[in-house]
Amino acid sequence: MNPERLLQEAEELKPELVRLRRELHRHPELSMQEVETTRKIREALSGAGIWLLPLGLPVGVLAEVEGAEPGPTVALRADIDALPVTEETGLPFASEIPGKMHACGHDFHTAAIVGAALLLKRHAAELKGTVRLLFQPAEEKGTGAKAMIGAGALEGVQAIFGMHNKPELPVGTVGLAPGPLMASVDGFKLTVTGKGGHAAIPDAAIDPIVAASAIVGGLQTAVSRSISPLDSAVVSVCSFHAGSTWNVIPDEAVLDGTVRTFRPEVRQKLPDLLGRIASGIAAGYGAEARLTWFAGIPSVTNDSEAVEIARGAAQALNLQVTEARRSTGGEDFAHYQEQVPGCFLWMGTSGTEEWHHPKFTLNEDALVPGAALFALTAVHALDRLRD
Repeated sequence: MNPERLLQEAEELKPELVRLRRELHRHPELSMQEVETTRKIREALSGAGIWLLPLGLPVGVLAEVEGAEPGPTVALRADIDALPVTEETGLPFASEIPGKMHACGHDFHTAAIVGAALLLKRHAAELKGTVRLLFQPAEEKGTGAKAMIGAGALEGVQAIFGMHNKPELPVGTVGLAPGPLMASVDGFKLTVTGKGGHAAIPDAAIDPIVAASAIVGGLQTAVSRSISPLDSAVVSVCSFHAGSTWNVIPDEAVLDGTVRTFRPEVRQKLPDLLGRIASGIAAGYGAEARLTWFAGIPSVTNDSEAVEIARGAAQALNLQVTEARRSTGGEDFAHYQEQVPGCFLWMGTSGTEEWHHPKFTLNEDALVPGAALFALTAVHALDRLRD
């Protein structure tokens, strides 16, 4: 497949991809509510003669482009859900749904992977295997990838590729790196129990607010003094609830937070570590602390061979390749990588704001290199897996 010709064909598809992206942007749908989004994707694919596979989920799309020669199966994945954010961009195609917005660029991901599918369909006779297309719901909830896997979306797949737009990278730039790229995402709840009483007689009570306040500061030592400086971790307490009135010491305070790590060894260490720190501090105040851990998604960890396949495709298209910087944000693409080798990359979009901002925008010119890159990456992956 000629890279120069592929870029030209992607440029020809640009008006169609822009229309699709803007249609999705105008009508964003939240996680597991992507009914119309699903319909529009199915229409775009089936209209080009692309085979739609049964999925068994109320939302999401599974499709395939089959080559003329039998061979391996590789997958391309896009996420399709929006966020509960009120748009403030002022764009002529801004969200028409109050309180909902594609503030993370999933509409861009979807349109670009549709573009890759259309290009692959044009060149199906040159494919030596099958390219499966996963349009996944509920990435923002961190549940969509598991639902797709449970529905059989990865059956027979030998490698998977996905992306996230990166506003700070210019259009035509691709960020790639082997190993950990995005953090695991776990949550915790700490229930600090004391003894309630009159605020004017604190010596007759055990104040859980004071104990919990000390715990908030103490938890920071979990990273600064118990995790190697060569590793990265984040522990953030994001919610503190206690009491109901101004002159009563409550029985209980509840802290909620999140933990982000890149290595499984560090991730496994954190629940016990946080629990011990909290219990020890609480005991010093005569209180008790109980940790509840909510295991979320693992870290996005790129397979080195899959990265090199994507790198080769990017270089063949004369795209600028840069070393991808890690993000402590999470992505449930990691669940696919638990099953098969995969590469998740940054696609430069020359944006103005970071993800999830109400004024988040991107440059739609990035649809062209995005579509071409994923089409060519799939071709290279099929060729490599046949060797």
